[in-house]
Amino acid sequence: MKKVTLFFLMLIGCLFIYASFDLPRVGDPQAPAAVHVSPRYIESAYEETGTQNIVLAVLADYRSFDTMGEVLVIVIAGLAIVSILSARGPHCPLDDH
Repeated sequence: MKKVTLFFLMLIGCLFIYASFDLPRVGDPQAPAAVHVSPRYIESAYEETGTQNIVLAVLADYRSFDTMGEVLVIVIAGLAIVSILSARGPHCPLDDH
């Protein structure tokens, strides 16, 4: 069973490496995100959102569902940590021994 699992993990790893060859290089000014998406945000963010800060416009207006999901994940992780740290085992008084 371990050999089959290892084989599939290696296969998936090779597929990821093969797929990474189609990604644009880091910082490529001709990447699709730099050519199509960024100029639209830069040109129309102030008029469409009415904010004075382009970062706030992108995070709060254009990407609000993503931001809300990220905040939700952080809150759930924090609640899980608090619940784990505050969990107490069964109470055993010292006088009963």
